[in-house]
Amino acid sequence: MREPYTVLGVSKSASEKEIKSAYRKLAKSLHPDQNPDDKKAHDKFAEVTAAYDLLSDKTKRGQYDRGEIDAEGNPKFAGFGFDPSGMRGARPGAGGGASGFNAEDILKEFMSGFGGARRQPGGNPFGGGGQGAGWDPFTGTSSGGGVPKGDDVTVTLAVSLEEAHKGGSVPVTLPSGKTVSVKLPSPLEEGQQVRLRGQGRPSPLGGKPGDALVTIRFARNARFRRDGNDLRVDVPITLYEAVLGAKVRVPTLDGAVELNLPPGPDTGKAMRLRGKGLFGKGDLYANLRIILPEGGDPDLESLMRFWRDQKPYKVRD
Repeated sequence: MREPYTVLGVSKSASEKEIKSAYRKLAKSLHPDQNPDDKKAHDKFAEVTAAYDLLSDKTKRGQYDRGEIDAEGNPKFAGFGFDPSGMRGARPGAGGGASGFNAEDILKEFMSGFGGARRQPGGNPFGGGGQGAGWDPFTGTSSGGGVPKGDDVTVTLAVSLEEAHKGGSVPVTLPSGKTVSVKLPSPLEEGQQVRLRGQGRPSPLGGKPGDALVTIRFARNARFRRDGNDLRVDVPITLYEAVLGAKVRVPTLDGAVELNLPPGPDTGKAMRLRGKGLFGKGDLYANLRIILPEGGDPDLESLMRFWRDQKPYKVRD
């Protein structure tokens, strides 16, 4: 991943509020729902989310600013100036890779006796025991604590409004083909990310596996339309219910409820059910839709002609 501050378009001195605001703006424009056929937008969305995940974590942000970890959250090598992504013996910051060496090649050569030396029990593989047992010259740490973990993987998970409202766990399939459970945060925000530790790619150097970063978005719903935590739903009613009033059943995420419909409601305005939106934080707005009988009705048509001729009224300018 690129430099996370650059990805979000903020300075290194940016506040948590500024970082969150920048992420929201980018996530909104790059969201897969807004760009269903744009793979580049999907990749940028994942990159923006990963950058926010790092910078929104105070501990990781501090480690990154101090140069202890890279943009992927992996520890940086230290000690003898070996660059695991490039040429053996290259100094930190120097270009490498022309010799074809990678981190796994270097470690294998080291473990087989780099320079004729072998790892001594309880000491330095170069023969000196002054650094203590298990000391690793590649990292300057003991017991292999500096061996980098495997790569993280990113996954986008679409959840229904019903699943998000209910909470609990839902299954997600990782790039490896493995299916695991994800516990949904509550309340859930669009673009929120859940980290599944140890579910990423294995480390080629024998370290811990990477993590799976699951970005959660709301799936389109056939019944409800979401506006933040508020919901909107269409409620069909008959002509006589609209004229005379009635009790009608309205679907909600917690099950159907009865709505007292007054005679002659204004169908141009939605009826509000407080606290019936997402997570009990939003409201539900019921849009009334008058449905006429299929195939027409001679009596109704006769009545309407009478109204038109004898009792006309205006609804438009």
